[in-house]
Amino acid sequence: MQAHFLAGKPVILTISATVITVLLQTAFVLCGFPTTLTLERAFPTNHHVELSELKDRDSLRHPRILQQASVASVVDFPVQGTYDPYRVGLYFTRVQLGSPPKEYFVQIDTGSDVLWVSCNSCKGCPRSSGLQLPIQFYDPSSSSTASLIYCSDQRCSLGTQASDSNCSGQNNQCSYTFQYGDGSGTSGFYVSDQIHLDTISGDSTLSNASASIVFGCSMSQTGDLTKTDRAVDGIFGFGQQGLSVIAQLSSQGVAPDAFSHCLVGNGAGGGILVLGQIMEPSMVYTPLIPSQPHYNINLLSISVNGHTLSIDPSMFATSTSRGGTIIDSGTTLAYLTEEAFDPFVDAITQSVSQSVRPLISKGNQCYLVTSSTPEIFPTVSLNFAGGASMVLRPQDYLLQQNSVGGAAVWCIGFQKIRGQGITILGDLVLKDRIVVYDLGGQRIGWANYDCTKSVNVSITSSGGRSEYVNAGQISGSASLQNTRCSLILVIFVALWLQLSVVIVVFS
Repeated sequence: MQAHFLAGKPVILTISATVITVLLQTAFVLCGFPTTLTLERAFPTNHHVELSELKDRDSLRHPRILQQASVASVVDFPVQGTYDPYRVGLYFTRVQLGSPPKEYFVQIDTGSDVLWVSCNSCKGCPRSSGLQLPIQFYDPSSSSTASLIYCSDQRCSLGTQASDSNCSGQNNQCSYTFQYGDGSGTSGFYVSDQIHLDTISGDSTLSNASASIVFGCSMSQTGDLTKTDRAVDGIFGFGQQGLSVIAQLSSQGVAPDAFSHCLVGNGAGGGILVLGQIMEPSMVYTPLIPSQPHYNINLLSISVNGHTLSIDPSMFATSTSRGGTIIDSGTTLAYLTEEAFDPFVDAITQSVSQSVRPLISKGNQCYLVTSSTPEIFPTVSLNFAGGASMVLRPQDYLLQQNSVGGAAVWCIGFQKIRGQGITILGDLVLKDRIVVYDLGGQRIGWANYDCTKSVNVSITSSGGRSEYVNAGQISGSASLQNTRCSLILVIFVALWLQLSVVIVVFS
């Protein structure tokens, strides 16, 4: 390589073909590509192919191209927050809505159906957040792609599945009212606008997509939703009804009809939330009970240290008089029907009575423990239909409350629900495990997992073809490295085709 630097003159840099070859091989090694590429012919050189045969071959390929292009991609959402009620007590993610897109922080809630965000002129909506989040208010008039949903719109009728839609006779506008289990509520109207998504294809390539969805514009909030200590911009409902985002995106072919989460239970929290099925060899599944407004599954029994408790299985059943057992990421703790709560607490207390001192603190069953960890407590198994069991470690049903005289106070995190015949499995037991909501297969699966690690996600097309991508905890540097390698290869290929390059630099 020769370079000539002359003041005030053009500088000529000549790169020989030999140097280019060396640099190209170096780039292949650095970027992890093979240094030898093999070109294979579809037909032997001595085989003369008729034009009609080539057209037939292409005609078979074209539908495959179209089919592959229509396969839904995995959609990846960032997760923040923690189950710890003494810190955050909820998990939340970010969504981008409107044109131009604006970012909103919303609670992840599998116990409700609709995505809604606070709107401008909202009454009772917090203006600040103790979570140190910027509170953002959605304004339909500031988005070029926003439109109101009227009563005549077929999408308005989807809201009546959860009995939350109504129509205003004054302006024929589709509106809603939600009431949550903690007594809080919100009301507003429906709008249609763009949601912007981070997607991952079968080769783990990151890209962006957008789709038009219907969501709620909250104009009034009551109860805990008005408090600023844990305020977010709204709630992201992941239920099964027609207006849930998962239902809307899957019906458009944008995302699979399944979603999964893996919530980190310690440290700063966070985790993984994807539209798609996380794959793990130890996954177990139980059927969803059909035609229910929530994610109801059939809990058959509870075991403590391998011993099944004497609880009538009908106490867990889903019926007209009993709420059954529900998976709900919007609930921080876990709740047992009153018929099951006392036997559950008694069995745990008896198991550790020789090692700890039981006490009642603020109405909760607690234990004074001299050791720093609760490992002396028994394992608990929730046994479901289909042979699937959810094994709970002590930290999956206990919460450390405080310390007394150097000893830790651990309290049972499960709470009693009176008179409703309902069991709710919230973040306390959902954390530190993969949970898959397979809506197409009408089942829910789980597996213990370190949710700080990445996961493999399956995409299954309507034609039955599956792809697997790596999602969660995605490193931007890896994507950047791929981009750099692509640019390096493009440059070197151009150099190779020219055999030499002349670069003129004017000083």
